[in-house]
Amino acid sequence: MSTALVLDRVGKRFGTQQAVADMSLSITPGEMVVLLGPSGCGKTTSLRMIAGFLQPTSGDIRLDGRSILPLAAHQREMGIVFQSYALFPHLSVARNVAFGLEMRRMDRPAIDARVAEMLQMVKLETFASRLPRHLSGGQQQRVALARALAIHPRLLLLDEPLSNLDAALRLEMAREIRLLQRERGITTVMVTHDQTEAMALADRLVVMRDGHVQQIGRPEDLYERPANPFVAGFIGGSNILTGQHESGRLVLAGGGIVVLTRNAGIGLATLAIRPESIRLAPAGTAGCIEGEVELCTYLGTAIEHVVRLDPEAAVVVRGPGLGADAARRYDPGTRVALSWTQADERLFNAEGRPLPMMEPNEIKQGEKEWTS
Repeated sequence: MSTALVLDRVGKRFGTQQAVADMSLSITPGEMVVLLGPSGCGKTTSLRMIAGFLQPTSGDIRLDGRSILPLAAHQREMGIVFQSYALFPHLSVARNVAFGLEMRRMDRPAIDARVAEMLQMVKLETFASRLPRHLSGGQQQRVALARALAIHPRLLLLDEPLSNLDAALRLEMAREIRLLQRERGITTVMVTHDQTEAMALADRLVVMRDGHVQQIGRPEDLYERPANPFVAGFIGGSNILTGQHESGRLVLAGGGIVVLTRNAGIGLATLAIRPESIRLAPAGTAGCIEGEVELCTYLGTAIEHVVRLDPEAAVVVRGPGLGADAARRYDPGTRVALSWTQADERLFNAEGRPLPMMEPNEIKQGEKEWTS
């Protein structure tokens, strides 16, 4: 059965530290929402409050319209997959999956039928009698997922469930989790610090920093329209350049000058530009700025350059590594021109708010708005 979850101005303090501040979030039935951010941003604390392992300092958490704060963790009917999987090492795969059902005192035939269903779902039918130590990391992750889903949870919580897997297996398991979640319409909240993993799994992303929500939206919205420089840098790994904006130029602290594609007033500004949006050409070619290549790395499907713009600023440039459109490689020490399109330029004011890009005849009005 699908479930709706609401966090209403939820906060959590540990002494003088504000771990989570006024977090509000509404999750629709069957939706998968991923809490994303660096270590210490409050995402795991938020998940633990939903699970019932921590009590909020302020605010309310409602499941299908009813507050769950008075309920203990085991009364909330939530399935949880931990980063370490937390399997019982002395119990077989089947007994691990059955554990939650046994705690609910289901009759044995019903337990056996549900365990068989879950093991078939995660393709581990032939591993029922094995102990966890005889399984690979990916297989252990599947057992943990089967155990979480066996109890018919109202909500599925995933706490960095893929972080202990190697890169190839992480992608494979991410696809399997997403397919399973969609097929069964399970309302899911997941925590991760990996933005690629989050983009692949989420219906919506919640980007957090220092206990505060920075932006909520679909992955494509956050990627294409970041709310501030932090989101731009965290989602898509944008290059972040800060300087004084004047007459359509951004003067960087180290002396570099970026010629912007449009004007946007006068004052301190931050430019965010994604690595794949930048094109390189020989020095002297018309562009937004020139720099010197420090490093060129071949990554198979991509070629990555690190280009030094001035003593204090460098950017990463990423282009295709294969096919007719493969990016040209430049040796370290080569001077190059960097350019991008108007659509790829994201500019923010001193407070980190997005600035609309204005044509030259709009500059006067823009300057007034900037200083007001």
